[in-house]
Amino acid sequence: MRDLNKYKGVIPAFYACYDENGNISPEGVQSLTRYFVEKGVKGVYVNGSSGECIYQSVEDRKIVLENVMKAADGKLTVINHVACNNTKDSMELAKHAESLGVDAIAAIPPIYFRLPEHAIAKYWNDISSAAPNTDFVIYNIPQLAGVALTMGLFAEMRRNPNVIGVKNSSMPVQDIQMFKQAAGEDYIIFNGPDEQFISGLAIGAEGGIGGTYGAMPELFLKLEALVKANEMEQARKLQYTVNEIIYKLCSGHGNMYGIIKAVLKQNEGLELGSVRAPLASLIESDAEVVKEAAQMIQNAKAEYGC
Repeated sequence: MRDLNKYKGVIPAFYACYDENGNISPEGVQSLTRYFVEKGVKGVYVNGSSGECIYQSVEDRKIVLENVMKAADGKLTVINHVACNNTKDSMELAKHAESLGVDAIAAIPPIYFRLPEHAIAKYWNDISSAAPNTDFVIYNIPQLAGVALTMGLFAEMRRNPNVIGVKNSSMPVQDIQMFKQAAGEDYIIFNGPDEQFISGLAIGAEGGIGGTYGAMPELFLKLEALVKANEMEQARKLQYTVNEIIYKLCSGHGNMYGIIKAVLKQNEGLELGSVRAPLASLIESDAEVVKEAAQMIQNAKAEYGC
């Protein structure tokens, strides 16, 4: 019987950490990992969208994971996103991830060329075959990948015994219900869109993976606790507060992850660097956005006793 409990909870998507020259910062990666351990989250989702994986080399992504695993020291569930836009590199990352002892690997479908479903299934199964002793999570993010996980493709992928669930970042909450109803209790569905965290949990998600969790993990842990306690009126209130913070994080000239890294520097003293081009770096006017977002997070933590 597979152990899904280690995936049930708040799992922040890990941010890319750079030094002053724009290279991967092992020190930054380890500091961010220890921060998540201290905050008490369930785990981390490494080298995904928030990790700027699409703009990183295979070697970059290996360095990130190696330093996450070193600093986590078994205290976090680690899911490592290994998808590249070719099977060979993806399999190399999958093999590397298994050698380090991650809990699961994950992958989006290949992007750019619109592949038929049988080709997507082969891509995912080939990746999984490179890590035969490691759980596999399907990453469904059609608004960015350009292709959606259909019920037929999901059924085909469940023939692979390593597949344990879906990180669902499509916007319709109904998708979570459909995947959960089709797969049953032997699979886990993660809520992806942070703005609908409580909605995802209410309709069947048993965990969440999100790109803004890292800026305010205490608030998402509080949301999870409120839903579990069936205090839905308070949960809705906090979700609205969280969403206002998310809107603020998205309001700068620079990329949202650049804003978040600056917020973490202000609130937590973390030095994570900027973002990798072609993502937009922060400009002078973004300083006010960072200041306001940082204060909104502090105010919310105080209001909700986090």
